[in-house]
Amino acid sequence: MHVDGFRNDVRDGALRNGTHIVGYEKLISKRSAVTRDGVWRTVPIEGLQFRPTRPIPHEDGTVAEVARTAWPEIDRPIGQVHITTTQPGRVRAWGLHERSIDRLFVVSGLVSVVVYDGRRDSPSFGALNEFKISDRNPGLLVIGAGLYHGWKNIGTVEAFLINMPTSLYDHDHPDALDLPYDSPDAAAIVPFRW
Repeated sequence: MHVDGFRNDVRDGALRNGTHIVGYEKLISKRSAVTRDGVWRTVPIEGLQFRPTRPIPHEDGTVAEVARTAWPEIDRPIGQVHITTTQPGRVRAWGLHERSIDRLFVVSGLVSVVVYDGRRDSPSFGALNEFKISDRNPGLLVIGAGLYHGWKNIGTVEAFLINMPTSLYDHDHPDALDLPYDSPDAAAIVPFRW
């Protein structure tokens, strides 16, 4: 007998063992990124911090704090502030700084930011963290020196990101090492694919 398109035996629990679903053995159980109290379940990489912020509505729109020197995440000077953009579907990865710390804030768009700890002497060596950051889920992401990081614009419009690194950009000797995300070397080093 069918009720609302489901057989009674499916409603009575037969669905749980997968006997009525093609490919059931290939399905992966979903795991929530946060606890019921909203606490992030992922253990952050050493030297990586994420401070959620929130837009506060007012009569003319909203205001959201990007960074405050009183926050523990801003414990070193801001060397400069710049905006970078990424077109929909494009990937900017993998980058690494030997000395500088990046502080990213997504102003608009939807971005998947991934950080990988390849530092052999780190307590979080081999850990990978992914953040989905947008203007609807804003926050300040602090990426320590020596961490591979990159992002993909997973939205439908150009994404705008503010960066407030701890060091001025040195045009003659940039503290910027790149590993093209689509290279065979990247596939062997960073265990993540968009």
